[in-house]
Amino acid sequence: MARKRHSDEDILKLLREIGLKLTAGDDVASACRSVGISDATYYNWRRRFGGMGRSQLSEMKSLEKENARLKKIVAELELDKLILKESLSHLKLWA
Repeated sequence: MARKRHSDEDILKLLREIGLKLTAGDDVASACRSVGISDATYYNWRRRFGGMGRSQLSEMKSLEKENARLKKIVAELELDKLILKESLSHLKLWA
């Protein structure tokens, strides 16, 4: 069976839909089955997105983007540092 990728907004919508089915009296397995996901997927999504609204989701996305940018900057600086150390060691050998 092919994997289906859901966007974060779709995941929030499905979690809300499952939550409504659970409050109506359905059990987790049948509520998940009705929206087309497994109960393990539901629990993973609930752990990651539980209680999150759209504004918090957009904030999380922007923070993840900023974190990736900062990690890239740190990696570039570490590379520059290694290059400088190596060139310094070569200069000490020739001096």
